[in-house]
Amino acid sequence: MSQNFRCSLIITTYNWHDALKKCLQSVLWQTVMPDEVIIADDGSKQETVNLVQSMIDTFPVPLIFLTQEKIGRRKTRIDNIAIAKAKFPYLIFIDHDIMLHPDFVKDHISLAEEGYFLNGSRFLLDDDATQKYIAITAPKPSDLRKLTGKNSMNKLRIPFLMRFLAKRYRTGPDRIIEVRGCNMSFWRKDIVAVNGYDEAYMEWGREDSNIAIRLNNIGIKKKSIKFGAVTYHLNHKPSNKDDDPMNMQLLMDSIARKEKWAKNGLDQYLDKQ
Repeated sequence: MSQNFRCSLIITTYNWHDALKKCLQSVLWQTVMPDEVIIADDGSKQETVNLVQSMIDTFPVPLIFLTQEKIGRRKTRIDNIAIAKAKFPYLIFIDHDIMLHPDFVKDHISLAEEGYFLNGSRFLLDDDATQKYIAITAPKPSDLRKLTGKNSMNKLRIPFLMRFLAKRYRTGPDRIIEVRGCNMSFWRKDIVAVNGYDEAYMEWGREDSNIAIRLNNIGIKKKSIKFGAVTYHLNHKPSNKDDDPMNMQLLMDSIARKEKWAKNGLDQYLDKQ
């Protein structure tokens, strides 16, 4: 890993300040800190603003809060604004409802490579573990190991397997769309080359698959992070997926056209930074 490696951590959030607080606490445990943390807020209430403001002065790296008026779900728009604001060449994306293993950032950086983007997984907490963890005022990394939930293999960190599987696990052409935006990383220049997130994707779903398709179409391949960059996902009510059929059709059209560029994307914000 180069000592000059610089990265921005972007956290997408909306109206769950208790989860965001736990997420930010886990950022403080990182063995390798990001060079800045950007909160990309899709129009949350005042509690979220107050939380971030209470942490800005003591956070060990710049903590930047970006928000927008709440008009439906516009995650893709606020993510594009965050990309435009980011100062560093490598971008790591997470959601507010996950906690990070102390080596999360370190693992992303260790696997970063020109010509690739990274996608990791998550350990899904059950409701009991979620409620107990939210109630802990000052959690420690050791508290994460006690958490219960589904897919327990996803909370294992085995560095040599992580490196061995990176270009072998779910990386074929038919697996490109199998990505989760709550644990992804990219070179900023690659995101700029495909014009960021497509803001046609409103409400829930498929925006991450779409950006993965466009990256693949310009020759940026996918690496999977298995047994590394471990995240712990808080349990919550399922998202409203009523618009998924429409977004899936957008994705299928994008695949058919071999799309490389988002018509309504990042470029509208780049000149404003």
